[in-house]
Amino acid sequence: MERVPMTQDGHEHLVDEIKRLKSIERPRIIQAISEARKHGDLSENAEYHAAKEQQGLNEAKVAELEDKLSRADVIDISKLSGDTVTFGANVKLVDEDTEAEVTYRIVGELEADAAEGRISVTSPIARALMGKTNGDSVEVATPGGGKSYEILKVSYA
Repeated sequence: MERVPMTQDGHEHLVDEIKRLKSIERPRIIQAISEARKHGDLSENAEYHAAKEQQGLNEAKVAELEDKLSRADVIDISKLSGDTVTFGANVKLVDEDTEAEVTYRIVGELEADAAEGRISVTSPIARALMGKTNGDSVEVATPGGGKSYEILKVSYA
């Protein structure tokens, strides 16, 4: 059984999402099914079929998230330090071609949001950065072609 690495924040978000799906979405869908049943013939009732489909999707999502929660490997970033890139690191990079600077935090897959500067530990750039230190250059294969970055700073704050 493969462990799923995540931060404490990611773990809390996952627990909250499961609670929301069970306590808000599940009752809402049950109510929609109940309302649709009142409209008569279920074989031709589009509202009923749509609500049942929503129910299936919601239950599948709950099962998927509960599975990930059961395999969670919560890593306390506050106890990490050093200048080597590992899970939980904030990494400030400069694109060696454009001189553009960017900062990423390496997090678990469920927490990743590139727009907010959080990249998955399994992403190509995170994999290229792992084990590197300040001043190292890394080559990353991206869909748009190869990119070269220099690591300016590694922190865990």
